[in-house]
Amino acid sequence: MAMEQITVKGMRCQHCVKSVTQALEALDGIGKVKVDLESGVVMYETGKPVDKATVRKAITDVGFEVVNT
Repeated sequence: MAMEQITVKGMRCQHCVKSVTQALEALDGIGKVKVDLESGVVMYETGKPVDKATVRKAITDVGFEVVNT
């Protein structure tokens, strides 16, 4: 499994963390998700290639902004 990292802007609470985590875990190929609320860093494991645009869309669909990928 590969580990990927992105930075997300706008997360302020544990509900935000849960929303992002669930959005990413629902994507095919993504396993464990770890969110650092303070820094906005989201790390996730991929079992197969996952398009960065798909990850970005999943996060923006739940109301957050991807700062970088």
